[in-house]
Amino acid sequence: MTGIQACGDYLQAAKQIAVLTGAGVSKESGIPTFRDAMEGLWTKFDPTQLATRRAFDANPKQVWDFYEYRRELMRPAQPNPGHFALAALQKRFPTLRIITQNIDDLHERAGSTDVIRLHGKISQNKCIANCQGDPTLVDVSQLTWDKSSGPPACPQCGQYVRPDVVWYGEMLPHTQLERAKALLEITDVIMVVGTSGLVSPSAEMPRRVKEHGGVVIEVNPDYSMITRIANLKLEGASGVMLPQVVVALGDK
Repeated sequence: MTGIQACGDYLQAAKQIAVLTGAGVSKESGIPTFRDAMEGLWTKFDPTQLATRRAFDANPKQVWDFYEYRRELMRPAQPNPGHFALAALQKRFPTLRIITQNIDDLHERAGSTDVIRLHGKISQNKCIANCQGDPTLVDVSQLTWDKSSGPPACPQCGQYVRPDVVWYGEMLPHTQLERAKALLEITDVIMVVGTSGLVSPSAEMPRRVKEHGGVVIEVNPDYSMITRIANLKLEGASGVMLPQVVVALGDK
């Protein structure tokens, strides 16, 4: 039996499937990883020093411009075969849920629904004070402001608007994290796709499933911290391996 066939069998036998996706999936669509994005004028900066509340408070224009630059890098990206395969698997297994560390919207654009977002969404912005609840999303496309001066002001309270992403030192969104935890408690198969397993608390999620007798399937061309605990590894890019899983399932 091949790894692809074994993966299909695990999925068919599962009552609840979770998929944890990381930067490798987005990279296949041409989106550079966080550190790889530091090009041009940004090469002299450490991204971990820009992506903080302290940096925003000290220089809101610089941090806002950095995220505008990152949005421009992401704008041409399109969902890749791995994204579409996950959407197809969700149609096949309606209880399947995706937990993503990525801040792009490629899962949704490929057709996946009810995605649990641990690190936010870069295309969204929110009031830094969350004046109308957490989060207070602000549609900046409806605002007019002097873009050379930095971020716009929240139309409700006048505080700055910031990207709706998790910065270093911040807690993950409570609702999304609690949804992920509840899902993992009942998950009997978790697919870990394109992530190194180095960032907490995502790194602990496959282990949590494994501890209560669940199956861990890793999809990654490289060795990672997940490899050592995986029941099955599909060694390759998600855009190569996942479509094969969909085909192998066929009409079973």
